[in-house]
Amino acid sequence: MHSKSSSIRTHRAATALAALLAGALALTACSGGDDKKKDDGGESGGATGSTVTLPKLDGANLEVAAVWTGTEQANFKKVLAEFEKRTGAKVTFVPAQDPIINFLGSKIAGGQPPDVAMLPQPGAIKQAVEKKWAKPLGADALKELQKNYSQGWQDIGKVDGKQYGVYYKAANKSLIWYNAKAFDNAGAKEPKTWQDLLTAAQAVYDSGVTPFSVGGADGWTLTDWFENVYLSQAGPEKYDQLAQHKIKWTDPSVKQALTTLAQVWGKKDFVAGGADGALQTEFPASVTQTFTGGEQPKAAMVYEGDFAQVNIGDTKAKVGTDAKVFPFPAVGSSAPVVSGGDAAVILKDSKAAQALATFLASPDAATIQAKLGGYLSPNKNVPDSAYPNPVQQTIAKALIASGDDFRFDMSDQAPQAFGGTPGKGEWKDLQDFLKNPKDVAGTQAKLEKDAAAAYGNGS
Repeated sequence: MHSKSSSIRTHRAATALAALLAGALALTACSGGDDKKKDDGGESGGATGSTVTLPKLDGANLEVAAVWTGTEQANFKKVLAEFEKRTGAKVTFVPAQDPIINFLGSKIAGGQPPDVAMLPQPGAIKQAVEKKWAKPLGADALKELQKNYSQGWQDIGKVDGKQYGVYYKAANKSLIWYNAKAFDNAGAKEPKTWQDLLTAAQAVYDSGVTPFSVGGADGWTLTDWFENVYLSQAGPEKYDQLAQHKIKWTDPSVKQALTTLAQVWGKKDFVAGGADGALQTEFPASVTQTFTGGEQPKAAMVYEGDFAQVNIGDTKAKVGTDAKVFPFPAVGSSAPVVSGGDAAVILKDSKAAQALATFLASPDAATIQAKLGGYLSPNKNVPDSAYPNPVQQTIAKALIASGDDFRFDMSDQAPQAFGGTPGKGEWKDLQDFLKNPKDVAGTQAKLEKDAAAAYGNGS
């Protein structure tokens, strides 16, 4: 369940990307006063001129399913409102649960599939095609995609050479956010290497603040930690082999990555609340507890993608001044660039569904949500100025600059049973590892057993 293109991408841009990020983020310290700016993109998004022609769809009704909640859902609804305004169609947002494939399965079994679903994994797109749920994109959507997306982002939305997915939302998952005051008080510096990260963590710990906040209740945060360490340490070719289960999880490269992770996860008092506390902390809380509590936040650093800004927005911390960010440090020879994303896939083919896919592939749709913050588009024709602060602009530039030279989140390429299901597979195995980071061999054995079952290749 992997995208073929991921295995032919290279890693050239990683170091350049990290350098670009580091350089630009260094410049943001004095800005950031503007990052809470809200833009009524839903109303004014079309006023700046339309780049895409949409049909009149008066009387058409569409349902769009996604797992997004809170601010993210509210912001996406503004994009849908603009589509309604331009076409006359009515669009209803359907809140879905993880794993979305199971949610869609029950909807389809009941004869009520949504018209379009936002699928968060290439593995899920492939499953939707195999189950004959997904419908290929039409000529208009294809034209819009080819105009606005690098080949790599087009390819991960393809199955057997046919285009099914429009990657509407991307994530730069190689970032560590930190509490600037906690770092200043500790005299800690932004790290470039894994060793530097451990040094900074020790300085923060010595100053009386716990170094790391980990959202361990959500298993996907742990797979993301692993992927960054593994990609940087083992390299992109091994990464692709493990993503496709062409090498086993019992491989020495996995042992090395888990042993490295244990230097953070297994160090007493380096993780807020200890392992038990982390396993009860959901992702949003892992972010907000890093940026609340004044001189005594629960932790100084939290690892996750650019989308953490949505949660930082729920605190008083300002991105660029109170909340800063550095690229995930190089564990091996170069810093990792891991991305993720959500693709729009049509489940009920119609003129209206195709028009929505076309709209979501356009810079118009992405620009509306970019202005609202906490969002990143792989669409290369979204202007940098659409993003609300210099940190966000830099993260967006870095993603686009990497072209096809990124690696897609490994667990998202895996069959959902292994890489995308709460309480099962890789999510559960890494939660158990967080609890007992000394058991590297046992963790590898469990990961391999679960992977072999999910990929159907025990060999």
